[in-house]
Amino acid sequence: MKLYIKYMVSLRCKMMVKEELKKLGIKYVVVDLGLVEVVEEITNRQREQLSKNLLKSGLELLENKKSILIEKIKNVIIEMIHYSDDLPKVNYSDYISEKLGYNYTYLANTFSEVKGLTIQQFIIIHKIEKVKELILYDELSLAEISYRLHYSSPAHLSNQFKRITGLTPSFYKKMKRKRNENLENM
Repeated sequence: MKLYIKYMVSLRCKMMVKEELKKLGIKYVVVDLGLVEVVEEITNRQREQLSKNLLKSGLELLENKKSILIEKIKNVIIEMIHYSDDLPKVNYSDYISEKLGYNYTYLANTFSEVKGLTIQQFIIIHKIEKVKELILYDELSLAEISYRLHYSSPAHLSNQFKRITGLTPSFYKKMKRKRNENLENM
């Protein structure tokens, strides 16, 4: 049996969900981003208690099929951008469609209808979050980050970064460095 959980986007969330399942005596096969596969059907009481416990941590057990599909789309994108070493070489639309087994137009229309933004906008937001993370690690140049995240050029990355954050990547890096120095000097 599969359970779908909203807002489950990090390794810490996975650990917390595993702990809640253990407390309730629910045996699981897999706990992944947004998805838990349990060994056997859970009782209504277990479902209610799990739902209540997850809500305390900001997570939500999903029941609605559209909500479940949206979470699947979000999790494919988050995993693709934040947890894989390299982005897929195919179009994101083909990748998402193939991963979920649905026509991309259907996925895109459903996502836009429910979330109020396009899948492409959601991808851009997460790519910029990944750029921020890579800038702070200070191990890659902007050109290397641009290449790694499949931007056509560092200029394209910079323009998109500024459009989303209001800052240039270099100003963002200086600002974060200055903030860290100030925190260290306290």
